[in-house]
Amino acid sequence: MFVDEIKIIARAGHGGKGCVAFHREAFRPKGGPSGGNGGRGGDVVLQADHDLNNLVAQYYQPRLLAEHGQHGLGKGMDGAAGKNLVVKVPCGTLVWKLPSRLPDEAASNEAESMPRVLALSTGGRPVIRRAGAERAVEVDLREDLPGPAPSLAGRGELVADLVKHGQQFVLCRGGRGGLGNRNFATATRQAPRFAQPGEPGEEGEFLLELRLLADVGLVGWPNAGKSTLLSAVSKARPKIAPYPFTTLTPQVGIVEYPDFHRLTLCDVPGLIEGAHANIGLGHAFLRHVQRCKILVLLLDMAGADGRDPRGDYRILMKELELHDPALIAKPRLVVANKMDEPEAERNLRRFKRSIPRTRVLPISAAFGEGMAAFLRAVREAVAEAG
Repeated sequence: MFVDEIKIIARAGHGGKGCVAFHREAFRPKGGPSGGNGGRGGDVVLQADHDLNNLVAQYYQPRLLAEHGQHGLGKGMDGAAGKNLVVKVPCGTLVWKLPSRLPDEAASNEAESMPRVLALSTGGRPVIRRAGAERAVEVDLREDLPGPAPSLAGRGELVADLVKHGQQFVLCRGGRGGLGNRNFATATRQAPRFAQPGEPGEEGEFLLELRLLADVGLVGWPNAGKSTLLSAVSKARPKIAPYPFTTLTPQVGIVEYPDFHRLTLCDVPGLIEGAHANIGLGHAFLRHVQRCKILVLLLDMAGADGRDPRGDYRILMKELELHDPALIAKPRLVVANKMDEPEAERNLRRFKRSIPRTRVLPISAAFGEGMAAFLRAVREAVAEAG
């Protein structure tokens, strides 16, 4: 199972309580205060790891709870600090801090115990009104209901972007331990009988979003031959079948050159018209090419299913621009696949006339034709992109 977006709940450990104790031993029946300090709560830490490729571990364990600090003890013994919870995530993970469900938290706390009544505001917007409250609190009911991860507009604040192996980010900090009564002894108060409680650890809801890190992003319509091309130039073995949407999750392959140079290719599931509006899960697929250095637009030059390669190219460019204008600014290669088909040569001539200033690389991924020229062009484009 491939998981590239998951909502989690994280809570750091609470600090331990300070101890109230007095020193007692032979010949010292009335020793001074000796209460130890509470231990500090553990942090929740995210660590990028290049050995992971998705967030499936967080799918099965969405609650990240660090260890609490131990309470202080007598004889001046401090409590042990709670262990940090280190959670490994794949490189390319973005961390969003989700906003609270109610925009006016103070108004919510004031009327927390009052029953809620559904109503409409003067503008026709749904609101939640608590019986007896002076005013209603407006909320978006769609965000108030449980369900899938929120949309991009409701993701709140971006707090971390983990891209390098070993990079760490403290998601929630543990609470400080309370001081024992020995810290409050003075000349005039020699036997304090109080201590500090431990501070609570930070907590919150977060959204983890994975954007794969790759040098080259393969973009094209369903059944254009992206998976076949990926398997032809790398050791990746994605599922290949003669029907659209065979690939349902992004696939990454490593291209190895004779001089031991390496490139990573990301095969994105097929895009359709309206992908920028999340039709056909367009957002889930397009996010994975945003970090790629170059884009390879793969076109079915045979025109299977009565398609026109010129129209496919225009729609792909439009969808990329509408999703993120920065994608159009990326270096790109246009690759004409399935050149072994009878109609491919005629379609290629017509396609070149429609975009005369764009270089087109003809290949046949199924039979390995044009692979050497394709790999050279890709390597040069990645080197120029830096």
